[in-house]
Amino acid sequence: MSQPTGACPHAWRHQQQHRGRMWATSRAFRRQLVLLRSLLPSPPTPPPYSFPSVAGRFFAPSCSSPSSTPSGSIRASHAMAGSAVYEADAEAVVRRITPPLDRSRHKGQAGKIAVIGGCREYTGAPYFAAISALKVGADLSHVFCTKDAATVIKSYSPELIVHPILEESYSVRDDERASVSSKILTEVAKWLERFDCIVVGPGLGRDSFLLDCVSNIMKHARQANIPTVVDGDGLFLITNNLGLVEGNPFAILTPNVYEYKRLVQKVLNCDVNEETAAEQLTLLCQKIGGVTIMRKGKADVISDGKTVTQVSTFGSPRRCGGQGDILSGSVAVFTSWARHFIMSNEEPKEKSFVLMQCRVNPMTLGCIAGSLLLRKAASLAFEKSKRSTVTTDIIEFLGKSLEDICPAEH
Repeated sequence: MSQPTGACPHAWRHQQQHRGRMWATSRAFRRQLVLLRSLLPSPPTPPPYSFPSVAGRFFAPSCSSPSSTPSGSIRASHAMAGSAVYEADAEAVVRRITPPLDRSRHKGQAGKIAVIGGCREYTGAPYFAAISALKVGADLSHVFCTKDAATVIKSYSPELIVHPILEESYSVRDDERASVSSKILTEVAKWLERFDCIVVGPGLGRDSFLLDCVSNIMKHARQANIPTVVDGDGLFLITNNLGLVEGNPFAILTPNVYEYKRLVQKVLNCDVNEETAAEQLTLLCQKIGGVTIMRKGKADVISDGKTVTQVSTFGSPRRCGGQGDILSGSVAVFTSWARHFIMSNEEPKEKSFVLMQCRVNPMTLGCIAGSLLLRKAASLAFEKSKRSTVTTDIIEFLGKSLEDICPAEH
């Protein structure tokens, strides 16, 4: 931060040192230190511009002066209304949680993802989410959709496993609704516990009967502790029925600017306030009850009600539809990888400390990694196609973007 014009240099330096000491002794800062010391073994000696810790390896407070630190390093500043927003070292997160490729692995160990969505009007969104999961590195990707959508989605790619199980109101008589809904849940439940993460909402539509059926599926997934990414029309569903995600630490909401506005108005009974954006996001997560929310925008801002993290890597100025679907599929894969990474920690004491005391949130890590990968893929796609960039162009660069960050081991 530059010295204000006309300010006393000694008083200004004293003020900055005082602020630094206050932040360095804050509970939030100490919590980040402990959390990341547990997760990252043998950190290197910190460079002179960073705090004397490993806190910045995954998160660090973001800085108002980008020129004050090297590219890709930790940037530090204070968030609005005293809440700290941490700029994630997203590449470090991706490298840490992405599983290595080796010959001992079998099909399914790199992730099994399911997308719940797709109706006769919307077939592209569930395809984008499901194929993105495969392109990131999941072994299997399923789509549960209506019968009208199934053939269309199957024709997009033979790589997807498509289940024509869901039904809309027009195809079900009123006196059959209860039995058909029960049958749908039974069919989906046969598969549900096999999945590492599900995505609810891409191409779902707003048919009342279909939404009721998906509500039952979400309740079942919650009982089984299956991480659930909620996007698109899934956000419309939960905004009108918050009980589906209230108190669920395995739920991830990924609203865009309009979806976020509706969510804030519903839960907090007020409008979005950009001056206290970080504090408001934290409060929103807390009010819903421990969910993780990724507020999409110029920077993707992520909170689980305890910390606020952002990914501000520039992606693409091209805002074609479907990028949110890529993000939801990517977040699902990285979330499953992050959970496995934390659960498979080889040190029993470290594992217990991380999981039970520090509560490293794999949902947050999944959001960080998914956000970065989409942004890098969008940047590469735009570099090639400029104004004609569409979602399928971005999907084709997911693999290269991940390889650039975390090369596959042969």
